[in-house]
Amino acid sequence: MQNLNKPRILFVDDERAILHALERITKKLDAVILTASSGQAALDIINECPVDVIVSDFNMPNMDGNQLLQQVAKISPETVRMVLTAHGDMEMIVNLINNGHIWGFLQKPWDNFDLIVKLKQALQLQQVLAERTLMRRTIDQYQKYHKSNFEGFIGDSVAMQFVYSCIEQSAPSNASVFITGPSGAGKEVAAQAIHRLSKKKNGPFIALNCAAIPSELMESEVFGHIKGAFSGAVSNRDGAASLANGGSLFLDEIGEMDIGLQAKLLRFIQTGCFQKVGSGKEEKVDIRFISATNREPQMAINEKKLREDLFYRLNVISIDLPALNERDNDILKLAEHFLSHFSEIEGKVFAGFSSGAEALIKSYSWPGNVRQLQNIVHSSTVMSEGPLISEKIIVQQLGRQSKQPEPKRYTQKESSNPPITQHNQNTNVHPVNHSSPSPSPSIITLAEVERQTIEQAIELCQDNIVKAASELGVSPSTLYRKIQQWQTSPVD
Repeated sequence: MQNLNKPRILFVDDERAILHALERITKKLDAVILTASSGQAALDIINECPVDVIVSDFNMPNMDGNQLLQQVAKISPETVRMVLTAHGDMEMIVNLINNGHIWGFLQKPWDNFDLIVKLKQALQLQQVLAERTLMRRTIDQYQKYHKSNFEGFIGDSVAMQFVYSCIEQSAPSNASVFITGPSGAGKEVAAQAIHRLSKKKNGPFIALNCAAIPSELMESEVFGHIKGAFSGAVSNRDGAASLANGGSLFLDEIGEMDIGLQAKLLRFIQTGCFQKVGSGKEEKVDIRFISATNREPQMAINEKKLREDLFYRLNVISIDLPALNERDNDILKLAEHFLSHFSEIEGKVFAGFSSGAEALIKSYSWPGNVRQLQNIVHSSTVMSEGPLISEKIIVQQLGRQSKQPEPKRYTQKESSNPPITQHNQNTNVHPVNHSSPSPSPSIITLAEVERQTIEQAIELCQDNIVKAASELGVSPSTLYRKIQQWQTSPVD
């Protein structure tokens, strides 16, 4: 049995004596030596298992060396191709080399040492070609599956590549999909992407926010009602179940739906049948169900906010959307996308963000996720004249979004000493004891004074670093950098 780990060299010549001589000379090479007495026999060998190097006689009956090597180039482009030729064919051989059809040649009669050297060089070249081909295929495969924009999503982070893959795999199925993720992460964008890639893409996409509809109206919103079903029902009305027939129904924040109505929804999902409020007539529809929640499903089940049997019926396929701060460099790409979009809407021209603004955008935690970033960029676009969105503008917009109370400002008149934080209680500053001699005052370093001041500002701003930076008159990125320094090199 041949060793598949060794390189394979194929000699092709219609003279058996030459093949035997080549086998004898090259038997000490760390390679598998193969021979073929015709072009077709050589192709049969290569079709069964490609070779690393092929050395073919140029003048052969039926199929000459040039014809053979052209076919080898198509079948196995990584194979290094050489010819074995007499002196009279040199002009044609040189042209083949210049045109890239072959790599080199061996003359008859050959020098044994020269033959071995050229074969070793050919094997080294083949390894380089194979590695280059593998790299090219890897890059092509990466570009095929790696997406920077996908069905309404912007970003190419690893976390989002997994989301894109889940959407692509789940969309063609009719199975129910359950999407989880924090508020503002793009759950409805994911639901719309699933619908657009599904078999029901030509049908309607109906979204129902269960958290935004009063519980007493929810059943009518889902199933519809007939005239006179309840006070105010002055006409027949189709609900989401009827409107979504032949398409997809997206139930957002499913955990906010009344637990009693969830039982009716479960039966609807199982059978595809429902009754409008006030009607005894049963209707049947064909719907793809997509649900979402920002709650942790098991916690919602434990708190009796979500029926366990309904969850398992809806959770055939799970897709979990990451928070924005888990998406690496997607944050800045999204910000630039929103800036371009809102610049066009507002009729303004911006070159981008300042370096300080970019640093702030990347370092901020974005608790409101993509929705918060979108709103901040929009308001910054409105409030800025450009050409760059500055860090100051973004800090102002973040401060306006904050619902935290303004921190109390301490002045010399109000208090001779600022409040002592938990940190500076542990320093060497001692209160004055008038009943006993004062100890010698200890000197606090400037670095420690700076740290006390920053920590006090953060505490007064209830851990809002952006607001604390605004009060101190510095950039938030400065505070983030200081905090990181203290974590790696704490001040004694």
